[in-house]
Amino acid sequence: MLVGIIFIIFGILIMVYPQLLSIIVAVFIISVGITLTSISYHFKKIKREADNPFVDFFIRF
Repeated sequence: MLVGIIFIIFGILIMVYPQLLSIIVAVFIISVGITLTSISYHFKKIKREADNPFVDFFIRF
């Protein structure tokens, strides 16, 4: 329920301030990029320590 209320508030704020949408999207894309980079780094670190077929299949670099 709290998440729904937060989405409604964000929707109202985006209607009032359209520039806010670009900021929200930019923050989302940056956070997804940071998350994927940290996960990739973690899996590469695990690959050095132990052989894992999941890591070999999905992360080849």
